[in-house]
Amino acid sequence: MSKNVEVVFVPSFGVTHIIPTVELAKRLVERDECFSITFLIIPEPSGLIPQAYIDSVTNSSVNRICFTILQRADLPPPGSEPMAFMALYIQNHLPHVKKAITNLVSKSNNNGSVRLVVDMFSTTMIDMANELGIPSYVYYTSCAAALGLMLHLPTLDAEIEGELLDYSRELNLPSYINPVPTLALPNIMLNKKSDGYKWYLYHGSRFRDTKGIIVNSVAELESHAVHVFNHIFSGIPPVYLVGPSLNLEGKTQPDSTTRSHYDRIIRWLDDQPKLSVVFLCFGSRGTLSARQVKEIAIGLERSGERFLWSLRSPPKTKFEKPSDYSNPEEVLPDGFLGRVEGRGLMCGWAPQVEILSHKAIGGFVSHCGWNSILESLWFDVPILTWPIDAEQKLNGFELVKDLGLAVEVKDERDDLVVAEVIEKGVRSIIREGGGEVRRKVKEMSKKCRDAVMEGGSSWSTLSCLIEDMSNIQ
Repeated sequence: MSKNVEVVFVPSFGVTHIIPTVELAKRLVERDECFSITFLIIPEPSGLIPQAYIDSVTNSSVNRICFTILQRADLPPPGSEPMAFMALYIQNHLPHVKKAITNLVSKSNNNGSVRLVVDMFSTTMIDMANELGIPSYVYYTSCAAALGLMLHLPTLDAEIEGELLDYSRELNLPSYINPVPTLALPNIMLNKKSDGYKWYLYHGSRFRDTKGIIVNSVAELESHAVHVFNHIFSGIPPVYLVGPSLNLEGKTQPDSTTRSHYDRIIRWLDDQPKLSVVFLCFGSRGTLSARQVKEIAIGLERSGERFLWSLRSPPKTKFEKPSDYSNPEEVLPDGFLGRVEGRGLMCGWAPQVEILSHKAIGGFVSHCGWNSILESLWFDVPILTWPIDAEQKLNGFELVKDLGLAVEVKDERDDLVVAEVIEKGVRSIIREGGGEVRRKVKEMSKKCRDAVMEGGSSWSTLSCLIEDMSNIQ
């Protein structure tokens, strides 16, 4: 008889980490009735939590998933670098996490049934799990190739004494097929003296101290990285590619304040021909300079193609998120909205899943966040890459150079993408049909969908993970 297993997830704060983690948890409880899930939610530094999303899960038909909102811990000292701030802020929640897990263990009367899954940026909790005698896993919510870089970083750090950029313009990284431009690495990896780099190095070294690494990716999508994990790297725990874990069934339910905005977008898309619209969206935190906004507008106007553009205003303080412009004309070229009326629609917040799934969408100008990439592949929409921050440049590089699944618009060297480049990229996907890229995306879309079906690669790997979690002594 199978024993009950309680899995405790501690995702990093923010919906881009929480949502794919919850979607994985749903699949665990659906596959094995002996599994129960507890989420320990760390509030954002501003104190916000994704309450609407949490409520949608708890009010759904999914059973055996519960949420505990942790008390917000002290903020790190002012002036901390973003990566160091994030790591220290999460680390400050250790006492709250330990208390919650201790209470859970006492209720179950058996710490042998509890498993801890930490986020890629909360590896400071691995020692606490060891202290409590609880097996720990890491859930890596980005791509397998970037995981390979994290695992390889301690070796790279030891081999190269100076800065990576001074060492070479390109790096041969095991988990990437082609040499990677050094400028495509996250910016904080280009300064080894920074606290952010030291935290990247720390996280990469701690992944090896877990029972397994779970990845929100697909073996067929990143077969090269899978080969590297299985045959090149040594001393790493099992790596489980179980993706894509996406919030697809829970399509956006607009509240009263966003309903008219949502309906306006969908009505406009309903009136457009199939595969005729390029969608521009730069993530939940992505914003653009006024100069760049004008270049995009000029490029879109010159292209003559239909577009839906999610344009957001930069936050005014450190912990704020981007907001909708009250008057987008203030950052657009004079008369732009009038000249593109009918074939272009400007919006602020955008229901991305609903838009990507719409028949009118033929291309996606994306910041290359991993969740957005997986959604785009799922719905068979070619990407025009526009990385902004963090590992997004690496994601864009992998899509374009290693996999041939995207068209490059902005690369690691670009501070400003001019109108001519934007015009050419949009036309290549919409007017010229995308050619080989669209064919490959269509093929990979089917592979991603097949992977999570019974007998698929991710379905089978999830079975292995469930078995391993169940049988740890």
